[in-house]
Amino acid sequence: MSRAAVASQSVYRAIPPFAQGMRIGLLGGSFNPPHLAHRAISLFAIKRLRLDRVWWLVTPGNPLKQPGALRDLNQRAEAARQLARDPRIEVSCLESVIGTRYTIDTVTYLRRRTSGVRLVWVMGADNLAQFHRWQSWRRIASEMPFAVVDRPPQSFHALAAPAARALARYRLPENQAGQLADLRPPAWVFLTGMKLDLSSTGLRNPDGSWRTK
Repeated sequence: MSRAAVASQSVYRAIPPFAQGMRIGLLGGSFNPPHLAHRAISLFAIKRLRLDRVWWLVTPGNPLKQPGALRDLNQRAEAARQLARDPRIEVSCLESVIGTRYTIDTVTYLRRRTSGVRLVWVMGADNLAQFHRWQSWRRIASEMPFAVVDRPPQSFHALAAPAARALARYRLPENQAGQLADLRPPAWVFLTGMKLDLSSTGLRNPDGSWRTK
């Protein structure tokens, strides 16, 4: 089999199964380690945004963070699969397969290859606070609707951040969140009401190892 054919098969396997008309949320992150907030955010988004699936996109590394003690990608992905425990949540290492760490590349790639699917980017309020630092963040907002899940005490900083202010006129009222996947971007919504507050940073020991409790 040629190298191109092998690469094509790898990409095919890295994109979870989907069908025309599906509404799919994309939750990207290092998942170092995956934790219950990832699962809670996903189930919350499925309910509030009326999604059929959420895909966890386990990144090779965050360009805005020091690599530190980042565990092996396959270890992180397997830990994510064990935590997900829901048929509506799929885990993918697509970014490693297509050779990128940038969300804009992932968004562009998936939009071209999932015709007929309504995609929504899902992020926590801590990510909205630094969204203006993401590569081509305005293009991301123009390519795909996105939902921000409130993570107190990040609310004030997130909604006062440069990206939130720049995109304020495209913000959907929260009571219309279920329509987000059907809207042409730019469009976004800020979702409140999820109480669980965990972070991967808080679940790592100083040496980078994962806490088991």
